[in-house]
Amino acid sequence: MNRNSTLVATKASQMLLKQLGPRLFSTTSLARSTIIERAKIPMSTTMGTTRVFNVHARNWSTQASSSSDSGTEKKDDTEKKLTVPSYWGVTPPSITKADGSAWKWNCFRPWEAYQADTSIDVKKHHTPVTWNDKFAYWIVQACKYPAHLYFQKKHIHHAVLLETVAAVPGMVGGMLLHTKSLRRFEQSGGWIKALLEEAENERMHLMTFIDIYRPKWHERALVFAVQGVFFNAYFLAYLASPKLAHRITGYLEEEAVSSYTEFLNDLEKGEMEDIPAPAIAIDYWCLPQNSTLKDVVRVIRADEAHHRDINHFASDIHCQGHELKEHPAPIGYH
Repeated sequence: MNRNSTLVATKASQMLLKQLGPRLFSTTSLARSTIIERAKIPMSTTMGTTRVFNVHARNWSTQASSSSDSGTEKKDDTEKKLTVPSYWGVTPPSITKADGSAWKWNCFRPWEAYQADTSIDVKKHHTPVTWNDKFAYWIVQACKYPAHLYFQKKHIHHAVLLETVAAVPGMVGGMLLHTKSLRRFEQSGGWIKALLEEAENERMHLMTFIDIYRPKWHERALVFAVQGVFFNAYFLAYLASPKLAHRITGYLEEEAVSSYTEFLNDLEKGEMEDIPAPAIAIDYWCLPQNSTLKDVVRVIRADEAHHRDINHFASDIHCQGHELKEHPAPIGYH
């Protein structure tokens, strides 16, 4: 009697599964049902239902894989890129320019673009008076001559290496001020933002020149070596004496202004081809569409002059026995 009841129950379960299986079983419900059936149904009945489960699972997985493969082939690259951020709900909004065209830069947004103040005095020089100033000045001078000897008239090559170094001080200074603010539970007077703004601006200089020239392998190796040494040396210098570190950066920016002045002079003399300005430079500095490399060098030189003033100002604050937080930072000065 028990054996007959078991056979009847098995046949009935098979018939029900044939009718209701496609509606009831998905990938999650299939696994859950298998566990429930194994836990509650006698062994003889479970063997029959498990066979049906396995057949249905194989059919479903085959259909799902084939349909997903065909769907994937139809998706373009844009849809693939948006899959992850849209899943997490952080898809960036679509941004357009003033003329209605799409904004194509991910490294900066329209509200970060600006018009450089090219009227700044590019000949200004901080005369070294104290021992601290003289030491900082001669450090920069000692590093200047090997660079000029190596690059000579290769201005774009020189600019690429220069920007990989010039973007370090702002990041190091901002990072150390940030951790100091956290340790002491105090505000920074806006200097964290000002220094990180400087570092980002220097990096955008590099992104602009990369559109014009791609460094060779030996130049990339030189960048690795110089940046590795300079980052750690500047980090230790800022820990030991912020006024020395900012003074070094101030003189470094003075040399950057001189280098870009030579660059601009050679462009004006016709010794270098004045090619059209990269599109990223036109959007970042809000330049006219017909701008050339000469216009790009002019606005970059103005940026460097502003960074020069910021770092000399920061060093003067320390030299007078004050902390940076006591004086408002010149945010957006460039």
